[in-house]
Amino acid sequence: MVNKLQLENLINEAKDIKVLYVEDDYEVRLNIAKLLETIFPTVILTENGQEALDIFKKDPTIDLIITDINMPVMNGINFIKEARKINFSIPSIIITAQNDRELINDAIIAGIDGFILKPLELDQLYNALLNVINKCNLIKENDKNIAILNQYKDITNKSSIISKTDPSGMITYVNDNFCEISGYSEIELVGRPHNIVRHPDNPKELFANLWKTIKKEKKPWTGIIKNLTKNGKSYFVKSTIKPIFDNRGEIVEYMALRDDITQIMSEKKQLIASLDSCSKSFLALIQIENFDILDKFYDTKSVEKIETTLANAIVALLPKEGQFFEKIYKLGDGLFALSCDYTRLDKAQKKIENILSELIINTKQETIKLDNIEYDISLIVSYCVGEKNLFENAKYGIERAVETNMNLIFANNLVDEAQKNAQKNIETIHMVKKALDNFKIISYFQPIIDNQTKQTIKYESLVRLINEEGETVSPFFFLDVSKKGAYYTKITNRVIESSFNVLDHIEHNVSINLSVLDIENNAIRNKLIELVSKDKYKGRVTFELLEDENIKDFNTVKNFISDVKKAGDVKIAIDDFGSGYSNFERLLEYTPDILKIDGSLIKNIETDSFSRNLVETIVTFAKKQNIKTIAEYVENEEIYNILNEIGVDYSQGYYFGKPEKLI
Repeated sequence: MVNKLQLENLINEAKDIKVLYVEDDYEVRLNIAKLLETIFPTVILTENGQEALDIFKKDPTIDLIITDINMPVMNGINFIKEARKINFSIPSIIITAQNDRELINDAIIAGIDGFILKPLELDQLYNALLNVINKCNLIKENDKNIAILNQYKDITNKSSIISKTDPSGMITYVNDNFCEISGYSEIELVGRPHNIVRHPDNPKELFANLWKTIKKEKKPWTGIIKNLTKNGKSYFVKSTIKPIFDNRGEIVEYMALRDDITQIMSEKKQLIASLDSCSKSFLALIQIENFDILDKFYDTKSVEKIETTLANAIVALLPKEGQFFEKIYKLGDGLFALSCDYTRLDKAQKKIENILSELIINTKQETIKLDNIEYDISLIVSYCVGEKNLFENAKYGIERAVETNMNLIFANNLVDEAQKNAQKNIETIHMVKKALDNFKIISYFQPIIDNQTKQTIKYESLVRLINEEGETVSPFFFLDVSKKGAYYTKITNRVIESSFNVLDHIEHNVSINLSVLDIENNAIRNKLIELVSKDKYKGRVTFELLEDENIKDFNTVKNFISDVKKAGDVKIAIDDFGSGYSNFERLLEYTPDILKIDGSLIKNIETDSFSRNLVETIVTFAKKQNIKTIAEYVENEEIYNILNEIGVDYSQGYYFGKPEKLI
């Protein structure tokens, strides 16, 4: 007997399947159709094989055929045979009152996936459907993957320079792009080694390393190779070469994908050479703002035309004082460069910032016209002056300008600054590693107070690091850096262990902060679900969900919330509510039990009417939704009294207690 859960699973598995049902008996057709429509979203009804075949020919989205055998015009078996000429793998089920051996044999030959005898038994129907639905879903997934792979193949073939060679290195295949860039025909290339296009400037060590990697180590190799066309012109390609294996792990061929980077390589090399030739150089890197959007929206040729047109426009839009650059370098991906010998500039020309500011304004006011289409372009400019690391400094400047939403930045010494930051991060990671090794990553606990009774109702678990000098280090100084490496998950595990250990020693509940990184980690999720499901912890844990712009999948978070609520009566709080970009989006997605009002609103509530009004609005909204509120950063009695008057449920802050060890 099929139970409710099995039926629900069946319906869930069938949610994307379209059924064509063929039955000549009107009453039977209606009755079985009613059953099928409780399972499948779409059921197409027809009364004979010929009519069904006509529909099947016109609708390639049909996933499953269910048919009677004996029908006028065309019987069910012949219909399935004809349908399989159109779609060989189409799953099919026969429902019939006949138990004739010859008919069954014909059905088997026709490749029927299920055979159900009338009168219909529900268990028999559901079991047959379950087997066929699994096949339908596998076919749909396979068709989807094939379609995606074909698109990938088409995109790759159109955008890359591709060749294949046999194990001895002889070319067996080249695509049109290979022939076009090399100047050789397919006939001239196939059967020859790749050195037919190799430039003599390439060091021997490059190819020794290449063959060692792909042949001996059987790994992919990636690098830049300089090649020669048939007419002797050089070009650069960024190549990825991968060995292809048979089922025994033996190499049967090598496949190489390349991108032509000639323009980028040659322009950049010219730029670096120009900078190196001067005792003191000026460099400005000019980036099209939001170039990635432009690059995705337009095809490659259009983007190249826009870049060329803009390069010419930049020179023309420079103010009179800036008309001393001999060349503008096109570096690709919407990046350009202007450079010169700084020592040769006169006093007016050395007012670089004014010149570049005017260029940015002129470009904003100008519309780039191309093929009767107008483009509004904004620029980000990073510039520096000096003797060394100019290109690196200017590149860092572009990144910094994007991060800080600037259009013009002076980039001198940014490399040194970046190296210092990198060194500081290395030292921080070293400190975190030592602290983990010595069990010096611990939790401090800060009380959360009921505003009506001033009694502690729970504690928030707050991570701390004890350094080698015995000093307590705030997570502000190590947590973000840890997220970039493997130690962040270890820190989370320590906090979880510490928090649940404290629950064993106190009567109060505990609130634990979780980031999206934590929730997206399968091991962390499983560990938390296992812990909160224990009877001694049920109803005693709150998870505070931290603000995060990098949520990959809201469903993962929503499923986690549902799982922990079911497993351990967990309460969900949204942290820092009232700040950040996605508060109300998270509110809709997470349906929390608690809102923790951001401390930036609370600490100014005595003097800032805007903060007070916003807090009052949040509290009013929360009460209507039956959501509790907690105020952070409650530092004195005046703030507490205001919050109590407004109707905030709970308070947390130094007025009631600092974070400290509990055991």
